[in-house]
Amino acid sequence: MSKSLKPTDARLKTPDELGALLLDLRREQFNLRFQKATGQNEGVSRVKVVRRDIARVKTILAEKHRSSAAQS
Repeated sequence: MSKSLKPTDARLKTPDELGALLLDLRREQFNLRFQKATGQNEGVSRVKVVRRDIARVKTILAEKHRSSAAQS
């Protein structure tokens, strides 16, 4: 991902798509942490963006889960 995820775009995705996106973001976060540990970190600001995107996706997944549970 080159830029931050917009909440409106994330809300249009299905829970399965959000799960896949979350997995990709966590992989990117791991890679950024690994780069930092080895001194190769070039995108210092990207760490903050990825962390916020993970939180955003997790929040939207929880909202979708609550709304589906309430409808049942």
